[in-house]
Amino acid sequence: MEPELREQNIGEVNLQYLFYEGTGPTILMLHATGFLPWLWHPIAKNLVPSFTVMAPYFCDHRVTEPEEGGLNWMTLAQDIARFCEELPVEAPLLVGHSMGATVLTIADALYDINARGLILIEPIFLPRDFYGIELHIEDHPLASKSIRRRNHWDDREEALGYLKSRPLFKEWDEEMLRIYIEHGMTFTETEGLELTCSPTREASLFMGGIHYDPWPIIPRIECPVLVLEGEKSENRSYINLKKATSLFPRGAHVLIPEAGHLIPMEQPGKITDIIINYFKDL
Repeated sequence: MEPELREQNIGEVNLQYLFYEGTGPTILMLHATGFLPWLWHPIAKNLVPSFTVMAPYFCDHRVTEPEEGGLNWMTLAQDIARFCEELPVEAPLLVGHSMGATVLTIADALYDINARGLILIEPIFLPRDFYGIELHIEDHPLASKSIRRRNHWDDREEALGYLKSRPLFKEWDEEMLRIYIEHGMTFTETEGLELTCSPTREASLFMGGIHYDPWPIIPRIECPVLVLEGEKSENRSYINLKKATSLFPRGAHVLIPEAGHLIPMEQPGKITDIIINYFKDL
């Protein structure tokens, strides 16, 4: 099943999103930093017709510069809330990965989305002393890497070979790799491939994640929350997701064996089953 590509005005800007029409409740899915909604496709196509699925694209709908602080995740949370208001989307089920999980947490806690359930996959809840400090790009552990990310390949074959050689992508599902090359890269006027979400845009998103501390608002989420953590995720060394889960009034924590930070791209079948089983009773 192929989704529809739609666009919704949310006031100052338009927000693109993938739409999968179903007969059941709406699931709103938000991707990780620097990635794209198409990476939900191997999961979303198996959620319909039991659910309707919407997956917005957060990369280039607002123009910001990483050197000027980037794109504040509070702004993204406001954008999601406005998106739900304008369509409208009432009492959605929320699924977020990494940045997307944190943004959905902020949006539901502060902007009356009234979610009936959340699945947070490797949310970015940094140590509290990390928020509010002034960082330059070169000092940010993730923005400093993303701004230097390779951004040109001669063709899809070269791009695929490159991805398979990198630790970040080596455990990815094959369909996910194909989708990332097809939709996460675009041909330029010089006949080469470049990332759809450029290194500068990705760095801007990373920089925007340090402006607002989400820890104090976690207890405001009243609906059931499932937090998924990858057993091999590098984030486990500095992000305490068990502690975060304990602050949700109705939180549950699940450790996914043999998974890193990018669980949906590595184990899409597992994530599909978890979403269906967790949401069917809500």
